[in-house]
Amino acid sequence: MTQPLEHYLKLHYPATLVAEPEGGYTALIPDLPGCVTVGQTGDQAMEMLEDARHLWLETAYQYGDAIPLPNIAGQDQ
Repeated sequence: MTQPLEHYLKLHYPATLVAEPEGGYTALIPDLPGCVTVGQTGDQAMEMLEDARHLWLETAYQYGDAIPLPNIAGQDQ
């Protein structure tokens, strides 16, 4: 059964931050395919990733796509 959108928005999805050799940073959420962004600083990339996460979840919810749960051992879901 699908949970309300707010349920998914409250979940903590682990993020990966990668310093790029040419400068800047790439931030992504491995559990949400295609949820990726870039920024000039690590902080900027992570802030933008939060916006990308919200948009990813809202879009998936709107279209009835499956929303994967975070891959965190022991997290209450």
